[in-house]
Parts: sequence; C-alpha cells; structure tokens
Amino acid sequence: MEPVTLRTERLVLSTPAGADVDEIFAACQDPATQRYTTVPAHYERRHAAEFVSTVAQRWESGVEQTWAIRDGETLAGMIGLYHHGRGAVELGYWVSPGSRGRGFVTEAARAVVDWGFSPLGLELHRIEWRAVVGNIASARAARALGFRYEGLVRHGLTSRRGHDDGWIAGLLAGDDRAPQAWPVLDGQ
Repeated sequence: MEPVTLRTERLVLSTPAGADVDEIFAACQDPATQRYTTVPAHYERRHAAEFVSTVAQRWESGVEQTWAIRDGETLAGMIGLYHHGRGAVELGYWVSPGSRGRGFVTEAARAVVDWGFSPLGLELHRIEWRAVVGNIASARAARALGFRYEGLVRHGLTSRRGHDDGWIAGLLAGDDRAPQAWPVLDGQ
C-alpha cells in the first residue's frame, strides 16, 4: 500500500521521515508519553530512526498506517491505525508536550477515522481505541470522536512495564459520531 497524506484545517498528516528523527526522539523523552505508550524504555535516538524505517515497511505491507501530525513545520505527534486483525484495527496516538491542549489529536484522528472507514481508505467496519487506565486526555479525545466506552480490560495492555489495566472503546462505521457518555470520565 502506498502512503496517503491527509489534510485537515490546521494539520498535514504524512509519513514520518528521516528529518523527523530528532523531534520524535525528543518527544519520546516525555514521562507521559513513556507512561501511556509502548515506546521503549530508555528511548534512544536509534529507536526513533528504527521507528521511521519500520513505518515505511508497514505502510508498504499494508499491516499498519502511521502518520506524523504536522502543524506547519512542527512535528506535533504521531497517529495511526494498528494491529490489523480480529476484524478491527486500533487507533493510537501521542502528542508532543509543546503541542498538547490544542485539539490536534481530535482533529487528526477525525481525518484518520474518516479515511479508515472510507471505501477509498481501508473500508473498515470497526475501529477500537485502548488506553492505560488513567489516561484521561486520550479518553477525552476518543469520546469527542464518538467512540463508545466498552469497559475495562484487566491486564489487557502489555508494555515494557508488564501488564496494565486498560480502557477500551469502539466505533463502528455507521455510528453517530456525537460524543457519548463515558462513566470513567464523569465529572472530567
């Protein structure tokens, strides 16, 4: 599969490139990124370079699609559709510390979800979202996209830390995308 560039009102979503390695490396030093994603422990510059190479291979094979979220010249984060199989894919993302709180995840994710469901994209039936329990910012973004909270997956997420409890939500191609009630976000 050839990489696809997506555009929103403020952002360009394109494949990460070698020129992004230093910004990816810097963003992955952030404690929240390390806590809530599967980036390697003691993240080194070589990990960022390997990531960029792996993204290109996975696009080519069609098993995963990853985009760099670009705000002008700034690498604001990463977003992608992962773990193809089981009849669904998983939406995953992280945002660089300096780009948080500006709505970039929701804006970028809306474009990725639209493409994922589109006949011109992957023509998916279901997209899942999962996050480590406590990742409120990620949950708020998923709720804003219309994902339906489906529950707690005990020790359902595996990372370098071992097994974490996770929240799971799903979105079907035909779902109303209005924000839904999420019990774990009551009062948030």
